Amino acid sequence: MARTDPASPGDALAPVDSVTLWRRAARRFRHNRIAMAGLVVITVVVATAVFAPWIWPQNPVTLHLSQRNQGPSVAHWLGTDDLGRDILSRLIQGTRVSMQVCLGVVVLAIAVALPLGLLAGYIGGIVDSVIMRVMDAMFTVPVLGLALAVAALLGPSVFHTSIAIAVGFVPGLTRIVRGQTLAVSGEAYIEASRSVGISQFRMLRRHVLPNVAAPLIVQVAVSFGYALLAEAGLSFLGLGVQPPNASWGTMLQSAFAFILSSPWGLFPPGIAIAVTVLSFNLVGDGLRDALGREVFVVRRDP
Repeated sequence: MARTDPASPGDALAPVDSVTLWRRAARRFRHNRIAMAGLVVITVVVATAVFAPWIWPQNPVTLHLSQRNQGPSVAHWLGTDDLGRDILSRLIQGTRVSMQVCLGVVVLAIAVALPLGLLAGYIGGIVDSVIMRVMDAMFTVPVLGLALAVAALLGPSVFHTSIAIAVGFVPGLTRIVRGQTLAVSGEAYIEASRSVGISQFRMLRRHVLPNVAAPLIVQVAVSFGYALLAEAGLSFLGLGVQPPNASWGTMLQSAFAFILSSPWGLFPPGIAIAVTVLSFNLVGDGLRDALGREVFVVRRDP
């Protein structure tokens, strides 16, 4: 049943009891055991990233040249790398750095894609044409290829890595936001709200954003996994996080040089990347199933 506010005629056609709809979606997500398992893994990874300086057993940059490329032992639970550094400590540090990059990627990409998608879908016309032609041109270049070009231009650093990868994510997110905005803008309740003088900002906030939020949340969850892979790729190629800081990509890079003599060093960061990316994908699938069943805008019966 639609909520009616006599003081604001346009609000009678606003999203109906969206809090209840989001609660239903949350309940369905909690009943998805696979998605919840992925969420547990992500929670552990995020907690590790937040508390990394307090939980790594040794200084991750301390060198033990006499203990290079050793396997797991009591002193080093996951062994040591090519410079004798404790792999477990560097894995924990790499968790912190990799999550920082992924968070920066998603925040920067949304900050650019959300307003561009809203403008393109809601205003339309020449604005839509210009924005989407630019996005289409960027979309023809693979994300990693575009990130490589931007990273080479800006130079290697954590912040520059976030910017480089975020540039590649903007076109896809913009198209999602634009598509949802176009679908909502053509509804009758939008025309009715315009006819009673609802401001453009209020229109976007009350009617458009609730409909954009659900698919955008799903895409953001999946984008974290893609961002992690892209960061690992850039760092592996030497264009991402730089020594002595560790990321999972730099750990793979240093271990790859000894793949024939000491392959053990590849397993901890490789498994961490695979499990974390899989967990983000499982959470994204769970969110898609939970949010995709609801209609977040209910039109009032005539």
